[in-house]
Amino acid sequence: MIQEKATTFIIDMYKELNIDETKAHKRIQEIQDEINQTGTYTHNKDELEYGAKVAWRNSNRCIGRLFWDKLTVRDLRHINSEKQFLHSIEEHIEQATNNGKIKPMISIYSNQIEIKNEQLIRYAGYENYGDPKSRETTQLAQHLNWQGKHSDFDILPLIYRINKQPLQFHSYTEGLIKEVSIKHEQFPALEKLQLKWYAVPIISNMDLEIGGLYYHTAPFNGWYMETEIGVRNFTDEYRYDKLKDIAEAFNLDTSTTSSYWRDKALVEFNYAVFHSFKQSGVSIVDHYNASKQFKKFEDNENNVNRKVTGKWSWLAPPLSPSLVHNYHKGYDNEMRSPNFLYKQTEQGCPFH
Repeated sequence: MIQEKATTFIIDMYKELNIDETKAHKRIQEIQDEINQTGTYTHNKDELEYGAKVAWRNSNRCIGRLFWDKLTVRDLRHINSEKQFLHSIEEHIEQATNNGKIKPMISIYSNQIEIKNEQLIRYAGYENYGDPKSRETTQLAQHLNWQGKHSDFDILPLIYRINKQPLQFHSYTEGLIKEVSIKHEQFPALEKLQLKWYAVPIISNMDLEIGGLYYHTAPFNGWYMETEIGVRNFTDEYRYDKLKDIAEAFNLDTSTTSSYWRDKALVEFNYAVFHSFKQSGVSIVDHYNASKQFKKFEDNENNVNRKVTGKWSWLAPPLSPSLVHNYHKGYDNEMRSPNFLYKQTEQGCPFH
């Protein structure tokens, strides 16, 4: 099985990159010999870089795939010490943040390193504070003797294990995590809610599959689309559930649904999220431009006769979806390799 997947991967890669066919056959033979001897094989750096980029291109839930070939791939499979690992994680955060001009990036480690966080940066979730989505990870951190401030926006530590040793946690260096305060120039009362969000979403709970090999620890990031923060994170009832507080800050009548207070608040709040990021110099895309970028991605793929697959419910934005083109299209949700695979039941867009 692994031989078949490896062979398909090498053939596809060498064909797409216009590498001589005889070199492909030679590389396939090398892989076959290695598999016969060890039961597995090792990607070289070119294969790892190509595979990671194509995994993004094949990510059905991601609307930001236009930039798949701009992904910075960090091959960190050699790292085996705690000091090196922690330095490299903070380095990823710093370089990906890039003073606000966010860089798409992936850091690929050996499977001897394990990360327990859903994202490298997440806010803690307590019984009455913070992000409910993080409660399980917060409890694990507390079990390891981490103590948060019990506020709505405590940044969780990195929880990790190296070489099957006991779990450890690492609190990030102060000032490393860039955050954006959410404001609205027409509604100063919004600022009194003291809402904020971190700049870079770095997914750390997915497997990267390339040619039959699975990298269990490969944190990666793109940048935010504003609705992910303004609709899902802050207003979903099972997340921060702040929509009514936001509506009241906008002085809307929340006594009846016929006032459309939810809709009005949602639009203005997403406007606030987008412009707060922009004013802070942090990369973000609105759902209209994200859809236009995805249309460009579709055109590019069609021009080279590659099928565009997608998960419609993730490509249609949660705000005014019928105003963008991908709402009106159907997509085949076929999974292709290479790809990012969800562990257990986690869901979401891999790059947002």
